[in-house]
Amino acid sequence: MTSYSNADLHCHSVVSDGTLEPEALAARAKANGVELWALTDHDEVGGQQRAAAAARAQGMAYLTGAEISVTFAGTTVHIVGLGFDAQDERLVQGLARTRGGRGERAQEMAEQLAKVGIPGAYEGALHYVGNPELISRTHFARYLVEAGVCKDTSEVFRKFLIEGKPGFVPHRWASLGDAVRWIRDAGGVAVIAHPARYRLSANEEFALFSEFRQHGGQGVEVVTGSHSAAEAVSYAAMAQEFGLAASRGSDFHSPDESHTDLGMLPPLPGHLTPVWDLLAERIQHPAALKG
Repeated sequence: MTSYSNADLHCHSVVSDGTLEPEALAARAKANGVELWALTDHDEVGGQQRAAAAARAQGMAYLTGAEISVTFAGTTVHIVGLGFDAQDERLVQGLARTRGGRGERAQEMAEQLAKVGIPGAYEGALHYVGNPELISRTHFARYLVEAGVCKDTSEVFRKFLIEGKPGFVPHRWASLGDAVRWIRDAGGVAVIAHPARYRLSANEEFALFSEFRQHGGQGVEVVTGSHSAAEAVSYAAMAQEFGLAASRGSDFHSPDESHTDLGMLPPLPGHLTPVWDLLAERIQHPAALKG
């Protein structure tokens, strides 16, 4: 079984809300020493062929990926799928349904912003969208910075687009069970993304992990761009408690916005089972990718 000292299994391209093309991400990952890479665009697998080809060109091992938006306990939770068949019909159709409500939601977000003196936000956000089906809060945030409303996207997400602030419009995503089943039925492994980011009570978090496991989920991100060292320790313990493999991913979106670059994370704790051990037969190795 191949051991990877630098795996980055969570990042985004222009196909969802990143700012780099899949090829540029692959080159950046390789330059930063990544050995096993996955592109995990939001609710979309449209960049997978390009990412796999770019990984081949860079000599990196590759896993297919996607980050699926889920509603759990009234909160948006993200489930990363890894190593699945990106052509699987049920997965592709499920992701299309999940993307479906974004356009209407974006119009409502723009209407709210207009009411507080920020006109043209929908059109402004569209300038940042590589895929209009995937217009998101991130695209609005970039426009609000461009328009001089806020100095950076961190300020945007303190003052706008979050619950109780102008521009926040909730969206009903996939169910937890549906997302895990789509991934598993397509031959992949489901992973809870950046669990420390969710504002869940201790009971809600326990319920999330329990239900995720019951549906067949197998992994959790322990080391990720938004986790502190203490949070990594905490979720390493959760991984052991629930019998989950551990994943590692920067959640990189942009050179100008992301706090953690591709491949620049601390290693996984050595006592955990890496998620790629569960996916050994699904990894696309450079030699196998050629031709």
